[in-house]
Amino acid sequence: QVQLVESGGGPVEAGGSLRLSCEYSGYFGSTYCMAWYRQVPGKEREGVASIDLDAFTVYASSVKGRFVISKDSIKKILYLQMDRLKPEDTGKYYCAVTVGWCSRASIEDSEIYNAWGQGTQVTVAS
Repeated sequence: QVQLVESGGGPVEAGGSLRLSCEYSGYFGSTYCMAWYRQVPGKEREGVASIDLDAFTVYASSVKGRFVISKDSIKKILYLQMDRLKPEDTGKYYCAVTVGWCSRASIEDSEIYNAWGQGTQVTVAS
């Protein structure tokens, strides 16, 4: 059974940094794509970044150059380093996993993911 547990969220001032972690367990398959999504109340879940087994990454244009997704396959932790945070980065951040390789669709279509964590809240104050 796949389990994903996020941590690292919290309040931060604009311009600050946070690093989110997602500890994962279970079998994903021979190839897999992991992603970070975020959501604010009343809006659809938005893809932020994804990374696959080959460390191929995809970023949303709104975070490119400020966020970095990475993973430690030995410790089984997915990370999201977030720098130069903006108030519009506020939201609940979720990690997710699906089988296969990442592509542009991996941050455009949340329906492709079959396992999600419970989320961690990030609040950026202006």
